Amino acid sequence: MSILPLILFLPLIGVLLILFVPAWNEKLVRSIGFAASLLTFLISLLLWIQFDNSSGRFQFVNSFALIQPSANGGEYTTLSFVVGLDGISLFFIVLTTFLIPICILVGWTTIKASVKEYCVAFLVLESLLIAAFSVLDLLFFYIFFESVLIPMFLIIGVWGSRERKIRAAYQFFLYTLVGSLLMLLAILLIYCQTGTTDLQILYATQFSETRELILWLAFFASFAVKVPMLPVHIWLPEAHVEAPTAGSVILAGILLKLGTYGFLRFSIPLFPYASIFFTPLIETLSILAIIYSSLTTLRQVDLKKIIAYSSVAHMNFVTLGLFSLNPQGVEGAVLLMLAHGLVSPALFLLVGFLYDRHKTRLLRYYGGCARSMPIFAIMFLFFTMANISLPGTANFVGEFLVLVGAFRSNTFVATMAASTMVLGAAYALWLCNRLLYGFPKPYYLAAFADLSRREFFLLLPFVASVLVMGLMPDVFLDVIRCSVANILQR
Repeated sequence: MSILPLILFLPLIGVLLILFVPAWNEKLVRSIGFAASLLTFLISLLLWIQFDNSSGRFQFVNSFALIQPSANGGEYTTLSFVVGLDGISLFFIVLTTFLIPICILVGWTTIKASVKEYCVAFLVLESLLIAAFSVLDLLFFYIFFESVLIPMFLIIGVWGSRERKIRAAYQFFLYTLVGSLLMLLAILLIYCQTGTTDLQILYATQFSETRELILWLAFFASFAVKVPMLPVHIWLPEAHVEAPTAGSVILAGILLKLGTYGFLRFSIPLFPYASIFFTPLIETLSILAIIYSSLTTLRQVDLKKIIAYSSVAHMNFVTLGLFSLNPQGVEGAVLLMLAHGLVSPALFLLVGFLYDRHKTRLLRYYGGCARSMPIFAIMFLFFTMANISLPGTANFVGEFLVLVGAFRSNTFVATMAASTMVLGAAYALWLCNRLLYGFPKPYYLAAFADLSRREFFLLLPFVASVLVMGLMPDVFLDVIRCSVANILQR
C-alpha cells in the first residue's frame, strides 16, 4: 500500500482497535487513539519528504475504480475514487495529522465521560478530513466534505461545556448542510454535461459563460458558509463557545479551511471566467467581514468569542488573497491559512487551560495573570503578537503576500484591507491588557496555577512551527509555488 492510502486508513484502524477495548479501560483507549494519530502524523511527514517541489501536478495518485452497469445493461458508468495531492493539499493533510494528536492529549484529563466515543470521533474526523483534502473527484469530495459534519456535530453536542451546546451543534450542522445542497445540484449538472466527476478531466473542460456563473454561485453558497463570510457567519462564534477545547482547536485549525480550500481547488480553476466576474463581490464581502468582525470583537466579553470573531477576520483576509488571482496573493492566502491553523488553535488551548482552572471564560473575572502565571502570560502574549502579524511570525508573511497580491489586483481594496489591520491590533492588545496586566480581580476564589508540564509541551510545537514558518517561509513557499501556478494557468 502506498503512503497516501495508508494515512487515509490508519486512523480507521485505530478506531477498530479501540472498539475491542472495554469502555472502562480509559487509559488504554486514550493510548491507542493517541498512538494511531501520532503514527499518522509521522507517516504524513514522509509525504512532505518525498514530495517533488518542481512539479505542480498531482502526486501519490491512487485510483480505485467503481464500475456499475447502467439501467439498460449495455453501457457502463465508471465512478472512480481517486486520491492524490499537490503542494497545497499536502500541507493541509500535515496540519490535520498534527492537530488530531493535540486534540486527544487536550482531553486526556478533562474528558471523563464517553472517553471511548471521544477518541473514535476524532479519529474518524481525521480520516474524513484527509480524504476531503486528497480526493480528486467532485462527488466524493462532496461526500467527505459533508461527512465531516457528523463527528463535529457529536463533539460539540456531547462534550460541549455549556447548556446551549445542543443548540450550537444543530446550528452548526444545519447552516453548513443547507449551504452545501446547492453544490450537490451543481455537481449533478456538471456530471450531466461532461459524463464525469473526475477533477483532472474537468480541469480540461470548458463551460459556457452563463453556466459558469450559475455553477460558481452554487459552489460559493457552500464554501462561503464554511469560511465563514458575511452574512452566514453566525454559527461560528456559537459553535466555538459551546465546543470543548479540542473541538475549538480542530474547528479553527482545519474545518474553516475547507471553505477556502474549496475556492482554490474547485471554484477558481473550474470556473475562471466566473471567478473574475464575481471578484468584486468577494472583495466587498471580505472587507465588510473584516471590519464587522473586528468591531464586534471589541465588545465581546467571552474569551472564546473574541478569538472566534478574530478568526472570521483572518479567514476573510484569506479570501481577499485568493481572489486577487495572482501568484503572490494566492501563495500568501495559503500561507495565511496554515499560519491561522497554528495560531488560533494555540489561543483556544490557552483559553481552555484557563477554563479548566476556573470554569469561566468571562473576561471580567480575569486580570493580572502575568503576576501569578508568568509562563501562561508569555505564551499568550507570543500567540497574540503572532495573531496580529508581528514580523518574524507566520501570519506576517502570509498577510504581507496577500496585501502585495491585493495591491496588484485592486489598490483601493488593498488599502482598505491594510487599514483594517489596525482594528485587529486594537482588540488583541486590549485583550492582553485586560487579561494579563493590572491587579487581580476580587472574584478569585483560589490562586492561579501556572501551566503544567503537559500543557507547556502541548504549546511548544505551535511555538516552533510559527517561528519556522515566519523566519523560513521559503521552506513552505517552494512546495506551494508550482501548484499555485498550475491552478492559475487553467
